[in-house]
Amino acid sequence: MTGALILDFDGTILDTEGPVYEAWRELWEACGVTLEREFWQSLIGTEAGFDPWAALVDQVGPLDPNLQDHRRARRDELQALESVRPGVLDWLEQASSLGLPVGIASSSPAEWVVGHLSRIGLLHRFGCICCVSEEVPAKPDPALYLSACDGLGAAPGLSVAVEDSPHGVASARAAGLYVIAVPHDLTADLDLSAADMVVGSLVAVALPDALGRAAARSGLDR
Repeated sequence: MTGALILDFDGTILDTEGPVYEAWRELWEACGVTLEREFWQSLIGTEAGFDPWAALVDQVGPLDPNLQDHRRARRDELQALESVRPGVLDWLEQASSLGLPVGIASSSPAEWVVGHLSRIGLLHRFGCICCVSEEVPAKPDPALYLSACDGLGAAPGLSVAVEDSPHGVASARAAGLYVIAVPHDLTADLDLSAADMVVGSLVAVALPDALGRAAARSGLDR
């Protein structure tokens, strides 16, 4: 039996969460409406069916469609300033040295995740990318992590998940993985206590140590 390293994407590999929220917040503010931070936090890591554009139109009436283009341009501008989160590249190198399969489990659409991974040059580092679809529900359902483990031929109990949100932590825990939570600015004040470990960044822990903890918890290190 083998384990795997499975990472969430948004906010975990790359902080896309902040730019997406900030671009929408600025648009709402320009229209005289507040997009509450706490409400947005409740959506992180899952697919709640909330449409910020439709919700804004409901409150202020018809809007110039060009505002959507401006909002996307602002999002992309902010995302271009973001680097891969601390420790992620080191963990990917450690996984490669260990011969450990690596995957992604994301509540975002595949085109979003694959597009960003291609842009930052990391697409080739992942053997399996599981994203939300009609067949696979979003987190906190465990299906994404179970699908990723299955795609990598890995035992969930020997595998390590890296997450940034309560929805993601719940998903990985329900699937049986050892969960390390690494919050960012939008999730740092959320309850991530269901994770096995909460760290400021992946720099704080080595991948072999996390794998050993996963095996010990499963009783499969004997």
